[in-house]
Amino acid sequence: MIAPYGLKFIIIGAILTIAFGLWSASKDSPPFLVVSIIIAIMTLFLLFFYRNPLRHIPTEKNLILSIADGRILSVEPIENEYIGGHGTKVSIFLSLFNVHINRIPTAGQLDYVKYVPGKFFKAFLDRASEENEHTEIGLVFGGNRMIFKQIAGILARRITCNASPGQTVHGGEVFGMIHLGSRTELFLPMSVEVLVKKGDQVKAGQSIIGRIEN
Repeated sequence: MIAPYGLKFIIIGAILTIAFGLWSASKDSPPFLVVSIIIAIMTLFLLFFYRNPLRHIPTEKNLILSIADGRILSVEPIENEYIGGHGTKVSIFLSLFNVHINRIPTAGQLDYVKYVPGKFFKAFLDRASEENEHTEIGLVFGGNRMIFKQIAGILARRITCNASPGQTVHGGEVFGMIHLGSRTELFLPMSVEVLVKKGDQVKAGQSIIGRIEN
């Protein structure tokens, strides 16, 4: 499957590839053929980048799922008033070659969605967490609250977020994507037992980040 966020770019690329190819054939022009090949390669990359593979979403209700594909950068203790005090922050780095679709971590209701303009440091740097452009989302699940973020990187200059305050959501459903390399984070309350560690590879909507304790 191809994510709808990239369809217009892919269609434009395909049209330009065909147009320059036909132009090259009609004019017997090698330069136009080269341009057609270059655009075709770029279009194939867009097909790869905007892929949205089917995921087998776990059906257990007490799970926190990964919101992105990538590598766990860090798992660290934090203190955050919104989530109720002490908790855990899980950071995920998305390389250029990861799927960039973002998915809801668990069923609940979205409390707020906040876009924060900022800088574009490399996404794997700690300072990117607070200083880079990002979208922050608050989620109420059961009697708990958590935060998850989409964070732009040095290449990612566009964040797409389709989430809205008050929206009822389900674990594993798509809510947006970050274009090119980027970072995502989850701020989890103490009621969540974190099951991942630094260096683990995860997949959005499929890998289990933690388990909600009763």
